[in-house]
Amino acid sequence: MPEMISIDTDYIKLDSFLKLANLVMSGGEAKLVIQEGQIMVNGEMETRRGRKLYPGDTIAVSGGSAFVIDRE
Repeated sequence: MPEMISIDTDYIKLDSFLKLANLVMSGGEAKLVIQEGQIMVNGEMETRRGRKLYPGDTIAVSGGSAFVIDRE
């Protein structure tokens, strides 16, 4: 079952989401993880760190972690 991550804005950028979910410690680390193809958004590999995520989007990380964006 995916973990719900709540945001209080209309969207969040992928690199910021990775920091919010405590998957990375910095923006530089987020950039590497994304560029290495370790992130899937709605079932498709995503390599753009500025990708906007909206409530309902699902994010999967290689290694098995899964998240769904929710609105506060």
